[in-house]
Amino acid sequence: MRYIFKFPDIGEGIMEGKILEWYVQKGQEIKSGDPIVKMETDKIVTDIPSPKDGIISAVFGKDGDLINVEDPLIELEIKGLAGAEAQQAAKEKAKPMTEETVDEKGFGVVGTIEVAGDSAFLPSSDEAATTEVTSAGPTRKKALATPVARAMAKDYGIDINEVPGSGPAGRVMKTDIKHFHQNVQQQTAPQDMAEARIEIEDLSQIRKTIARRMSESKHNAAHMTVIEEVEISELIKLRESHKDQFADEGLKITYLPFILKAVAVALRRFPSLNSEIDLEKNKMIYKKYYNLGVAVDTEEGLVVPVIRDVDKRSVREIVLELNALSQKARERKLTLDDFKDGTFSVTNYGSIGGTFGVPVINYPQAAILGVGRILKTPVVKNDNIEIGYVLPLSMSVDHRIVDGGDAARFINMVKEFLADPVSLLLI
Repeated sequence: MRYIFKFPDIGEGIMEGKILEWYVQKGQEIKSGDPIVKMETDKIVTDIPSPKDGIISAVFGKDGDLINVEDPLIELEIKGLAGAEAQQAAKEKAKPMTEETVDEKGFGVVGTIEVAGDSAFLPSSDEAATTEVTSAGPTRKKALATPVARAMAKDYGIDINEVPGSGPAGRVMKTDIKHFHQNVQQQTAPQDMAEARIEIEDLSQIRKTIARRMSESKHNAAHMTVIEEVEISELIKLRESHKDQFADEGLKITYLPFILKAVAVALRRFPSLNSEIDLEKNKMIYKKYYNLGVAVDTEEGLVVPVIRDVDKRSVREIVLELNALSQKARERKLTLDDFKDGTFSVTNYGSIGGTFGVPVINYPQAAILGVGRILKTPVVKNDNIEIGYVLPLSMSVDHRIVDGGDAARFINMVKEFLADPVSLLLI
């Protein structure tokens, strides 16, 4: 019997992925748990394992192809049903496609295998077979198409769902792709000279997700931003006195671990900033754990891995966690667990030169703190003008959840901890 294994839903809102590398080929025998393909999503690069033992009878897609969740990945010939038995199974009463839950513990993904009836036994003709079993999608219907037409569309960079099909049941044939491609060329020919002056590239998975989430945040949350400054000469002295000790261990200590610790301790006293709102159920959800998402700038885009239970960690433990997450982010080894269950976010744009900003809330969280570049500037201390070190802070809150008074009191408490870091370490 043959099984069609589809790109599974691996959670965290991931809807599509790009094929980076196939580990298998047609005719190859594989075991349950063997990796079949390396996929790039908007957050991670991960291997997708096989859910069953069997022999590969078909592979769908090639390196670089973008596929959606529930698109076919491979077709497996399951041992035990072959030859005459398989033919007899194919003659049984037609049954609709059903789903068998796949238990893939330890493999990092979850999903379903579709158990095929007659439709699993596809004809071998290039122009007669379909490359996927259609299913109801959340947004639009997928096109029926022959393998030749689908491959031709990908070569031309055509979205096959936009091509009218002339075959049976509206199936897209290779002639449909040729005609569509010719029409597109005729429509765009006058623009060729203008396009030579610009460069166009496909959106990356990360960039598409950033765009979607930023729009979602601005649409759903009522943003309000509070801007403050704090003089941190004492924090600078504390860091300077300990940085060599950390360097001996191969660690770099920045000001960010102290900021994260200050935020987590302050959040315990202002629960509205560590919450989210559920308007559908008319509920407020106050979280009594403090998992801080830290924005990391990578070559592929901004990612926000999470450090858990920051209020319970020492500054040294936070340093170790930050170093580990930064290394994983640079090497694109972050997993889905690294992004889950953040309650508040911190973005340190000062590390690349920014001073003040208006950070966008990592929805559905209630707030985000932006940290600017430290400025050496004159300050007033005990009625005297001295050289000081000023750290700019910008905090955006969801004004539906957080009142202006709590926002101001929270950021003032963070300022107090940073101005007197020894008091923070004693908590």
